[in-house]
Amino acid sequence: MAELQVALVSVEREIWSGEAREVNTRTTEGELGILPGHTPLLGQLTAGATVRISRDGGDIVAAVHGGFLSVTDEGVTVLAEIAELSDDIDTARARTALERARSENDEDAESRAEARLAAAGEKV
Repeated sequence: MAELQVALVSVEREIWSGEAREVNTRTTEGELGILPGHTPLLGQLTAGATVRISRDGGDIVAAVHGGFLSVTDEGVTVLAEIAELSDDIDTARARTALERARSENDEDAESRAEARLAAAGEKV
């Protein structure tokens, strides 16, 4: 089966790169699933999106906060302002941030905390 070359990059550093079967995320235009041979596109990621990179050996899941998704003939690049892999997320801290954001009616902080919890596999 054909594979995609995928790079997940934050402003600070490369988070992950490698081959994958599929990439799923949410852009301002809606949910998006990318398979090998996908039409080239540029999409803006929604605030508090998750990115799921499906590959042999298990999925890579990340919470991303702001940024863009680029699909070209060479592969998929996710360029996020901030990105955290699910394994690196402190769920207790994310829950505290979610509660604080809700009490302060801070929608941006709330969506970031929800994305972190979702990426870590926690119910929101």
